[in-house]
Amino acid sequence: MKTDTPLKSRHREILTSIVRTYIETGEPVGSRTISKLRQEELSAASIRNVMADLADEGYLSQPHTSAGRVPTEKAFRFYVASLAALPANRMAHPASDRLSNELSNLDTIEARVERSSFVLMEMTSNVGIAAAIPTLSQELDQIELIPLADQRVLTILVTRDRMVRNRVVILDEPMSQNELVSIRNYINRNFSGWRLGDARRELVRRMLEDRELYHEALRNVQLLYQKGLLDTDFGPEVHMEGASNLLGLDLHLTREHLRDLLRALEEKKRLIDLLDRFLEVPPGELSVRVGLEEAHPAMKELALIGMTVRIGSGLPAKIAVLGPMRMQYERVMAAVLQTSRALENATF
Repeated sequence: MKTDTPLKSRHREILTSIVRTYIETGEPVGSRTISKLRQEELSAASIRNVMADLADEGYLSQPHTSAGRVPTEKAFRFYVASLAALPANRMAHPASDRLSNELSNLDTIEARVERSSFVLMEMTSNVGIAAAIPTLSQELDQIELIPLADQRVLTILVTRDRMVRNRVVILDEPMSQNELVSIRNYINRNFSGWRLGDARRELVRRMLEDRELYHEALRNVQLLYQKGLLDTDFGPEVHMEGASNLLGLDLHLTREHLRDLLRALEEKKRLIDLLDRFLEVPPGELSVRVGLEEAHPAMKELALIGMTVRIGSGLPAKIAVLGPMRMQYERVMAAVLQTSRALENATF
């Protein structure tokens, strides 16, 4: 299998100039344009020779015989890798102080996640995505049980990291408000501060072992347990802002395929799959994926920049920017870094 050989210094410099110029203009880049940008004296003919070498290596394509060259996915990956090697302080973003203040003024995880997606969209003019992923390690703060009509009960579960989850369950038999209050008090008194997974296991143990109490105090607890009391399979909190920004891009898609792409982005599961597939890096590490065709055919010319962070009491979250392959990578990478730091450092 053929392996890529490292590029010479001059080839790297010229390729970087071509990618940056193409990002700015969206037009094929010619040798004369690059010659004017370079401080070092180098003829257009010499630059053409370098561009021919880069094309042979798969970094450039030529849409028309007389036109300049266009960076390929491989070229964008090279460019992104060179940016990732820069010191973190090169990625400072002027909006970081404002973002930190905004997130600190919000008192729930959901609000902070939602605001993060909006700010990412504002900072980058692309699609901002943020998701908090509930886990078994979240600690219970309290539950509330509110009776509704037709034997329905609204269960409200609050964890110590201030995530709130609501669910309406339908009981097989009526339960009075006093009985619901008794269940609520039992759970909050015995399991507040427990990890959700541990609390569910202990509750099962008690219902199995405390046979004498089962018919009295724990009978109604089991009824609600079977309906998902202290359930941990709540879906992730996912927010996306700015999908309409994709409409102004030249993605070479038919109208039907563009509609298909927008519909796919509206599905929470598709978004989580996208983040899971392309952000498989340890928390705190920035990930950039150029060309997302394997996630969806209409995403061939898109790129995803994001990272996993820990918020609240260790709750994992993923934030990302989805945009065109021809995006301002340095600015977007800075926005993602600053947003992740603000989200991770925000305290209640």
